[in-house]
Amino acid sequence: MKRLSIAESIRQAIAEEMERDETVFCLGEDIAIPGGWGGAFTATLGLEEKFSDRMLNTPIAELGFFGAAVGAAMMGMRPIADVQYGDFLFLAMDQIVNNAAKMRYMSGGTIRVPMVMRAPIGATGRGSQHAQSMERYFIGVPGIYVTTVSNAYDAKGVLKSAVRDDNPVLIFEHKLLYGSKGARAESGTIDASSDIPDEDYLVPFNQADVRRQGEHVTLLGWLLMHHFCMAAADSLGDQGIDAEVIDVRSLAPIDYETIGRSVQKTGRVVIVEEGPRTGGVSAELAAGIMERFGDSLMAPVMRVASPDVPPPFAPDLENLYRPDTARIIAATRHIMRN
Repeated sequence: MKRLSIAESIRQAIAEEMERDETVFCLGEDIAIPGGWGGAFTATLGLEEKFSDRMLNTPIAELGFFGAAVGAAMMGMRPIADVQYGDFLFLAMDQIVNNAAKMRYMSGGTIRVPMVMRAPIGATGRGSQHAQSMERYFIGVPGIYVTTVSNAYDAKGVLKSAVRDDNPVLIFEHKLLYGSKGARAESGTIDASSDIPDEDYLVPFNQADVRRQGEHVTLLGWLLMHHFCMAAADSLGDQGIDAEVIDVRSLAPIDYETIGRSVQKTGRVVIVEEGPRTGGVSAELAAGIMERFGDSLMAPVMRVASPDVPPPFAPDLENLYRPDTARIIAATRHIMRN
């Protein structure tokens, strides 16, 4: 057992999967430069020393190297494609949506695309083109699993499960949760480290996880917002409100079985999303909960999300833009009055 950050656990997962299966390889921008950072957030630091032939640095051309990953997956390899910032997935959209997601369906199941895509997201002082929460754009694409990781234990186990799956899996990671050090240390980071077992383990990438039991209200979040929900639940507990907290984790598919058990118990739901309110994951969750468990609700589902504007660059505005613990507490107190 060793305590690792998310960045360290991802690095360990990649190394173990490459040792286990020679068809696994990584490709992306600056992921394997000797003396470099190991990608934008150190997740691949030093892996080129042991796997020099399977750590491929690519040009700044997301459409091109995602196409290469799709082709390699179709031919029996298991690529892990890394984008420096999740925003750059837009540049690879055609390969992701029209090829990775559809090839299995278009071939009657004869072609598989066992491909993992890793993408860091979230507002961290980098401006509108490097700060978007991208989940909303992919949860409605049939043929792709979309998942998130909020701690190092999940980061390792989910990645290993994704590598071994025969379908394309898109994993979103938050920049403030990596725990990167040195030149890549982030201001405002949250400790998401975990004790990592020495033995091999897998975490399902299609299941939610109840992280705090409660009786009065269900708080749903993922990535950074999950941690804010946990902090809010602690404060609410001091005020006599017992909040259950679920790390939604899987966004496509959504684990309504786990979420439903909580909703049927508490009767109240607050969903917290870093991205804009309109058309977001929280909207899909709210609709799904209402359709399935509306008879159990004692109050309308509430959403806490960012406004419908691009993420601002100024730190003060960025902090106002993104949901925080105070807003979660205020929304929860409001719903408890119903």
